[in-house]
Amino acid sequence: MEESVSGFKRRGAWGEIVEHGERITRALRDAGAEGEAFEEWDEWRPKSHERLGEDVSQKTAEQASVGEGEGEKAGKEPDEDLRTAGEKLSESYNHVEEGDNGEAVERWQDSINYVARAADSAGRKALRAVEGTVYRKVMTQLAPYYFDNALVSANIQKTTRGGDEDQFIFEVNVNDDDLKTAVSDRLADYENDIDRWHVDIEKETSVAEAVEGVEAPPERDGSGSTTN
Repeated sequence: MEESVSGFKRRGAWGEIVEHGERITRALRDAGAEGEAFEEWDEWRPKSHERLGEDVSQKTAEQASVGEGEGEKAGKEPDEDLRTAGEKLSESYNHVEEGDNGEAVERWQDSINYVARAADSAGRKALRAVEGTVYRKVMTQLAPYYFDNALVSANIQKTTRGGDEDQFIFEVNVNDDDLKTAVSDRLADYENDIDRWHVDIEKETSVAEAVEGVEAPPERDGSGSTTN
């Protein structure tokens, strides 16, 4: 692993790239990272059973997708917000006639906000209609597969072949400086204390359950390792 101001970088085959992501995930967890941003990272990082051009590409497109605006979060369609804007404008006019200029201005401002929210929702819907296809078919041909949120920024690139296996570069940066230092310390500890890192592998258990009539054992929480 290479460490610099831009992050923690690993070059190697797919299994080594997966291990790099697992080590950083465990270091983040051990350093106290949690919540939605951590879960988003844990979902996006490459897994042993995945492929860059299929699974990671799909997850990257979804993560890069334009999020919901305030209107969508409220469950409102653009035409609903436009109707509400008209109602607020009518209320504003009535308050003007009654001499209540303060309420008139407030309702007028509400009307503008609903119009803006409707336009925002419509624009986001239009972007999402094309962005997934455009990203997967165009952008991933030009740029690395990337992830970015408040906690972590990361990217993966496929390089030249190394022997019989494809080679990759996986670079991960922790965006908070204090947390990044803690992660760096833990990664160093893993290098010293862990003899062999066991990469998590997705287990096919449905067939075994049907044949043996038993439930599958619970999945382990976190990445496996063996200490000296």
